[in-house]
Amino acid sequence: MTRTIGILLFDDAEELDFVGPYEVFTMMNEVLKRQGHAPSHDVLLLAEREGAIRCAKGMTVLPHHTLKAAPPLDVLLIPGGMGTRREVENKHLLEWIANVSARCTWITSVCTGALLLAAAGPARGRRVTTHWGFVEQLRARGEVAEVLENIRYVRDGQIVTAAGVSAGIDMALWLTGQLHTPALARAVQRAMEYDPAPPYSAEV
Repeated sequence: MTRTIGILLFDDAEELDFVGPYEVFTMMNEVLKRQGHAPSHDVLLLAEREGAIRCAKGMTVLPHHTLKAAPPLDVLLIPGGMGTRREVENKHLLEWIANVSARCTWITSVCTGALLLAAAGPARGRRVTTHWGFVEQLRARGEVAEVLENIRYVRDGQIVTAAGVSAGIDMALWLTGQLHTPALARAVQRAMEYDPAPPYSAEV
């Protein structure tokens, strides 16, 4: 059975927050094909309106569908970025997140996407994480049970939240292991050449 993964886009979304997981989920299909299996997921970029979305660092992206035209989703991913501060006041978008989440198997966010998950309802009363620079602001809103620090991603039931930017790749690989098997997740990781070794990771 083909599952549908929807990635929400909005102006000023942080690029790697959604491009990283998009690469994981689409590479999952590529690896399955190489193994002689049919692709298992449709991976769709969704936005409130038609036309190009201008992301936080200037990348422009064309969504596959508007929210209104989107098919039912099995997985929802919400990226972060400065646009979340505006979209948290978007009642139509928050209602869409709440309605879609009620039918999803997994509901996920990267970075400050957790703000929208909390405001819309799915992450209220849950343990979450977010970008280190937004931890205190999210705590101050009082919508979630706990905001964890210094952790790449957090699962609380069907809610999975990742810290900033590259942590979304880790979360998407973990989710691949849940949707299929850890062995497939490892194969996807290898296919992506994802083996982080930051050149300046420690202070001298």
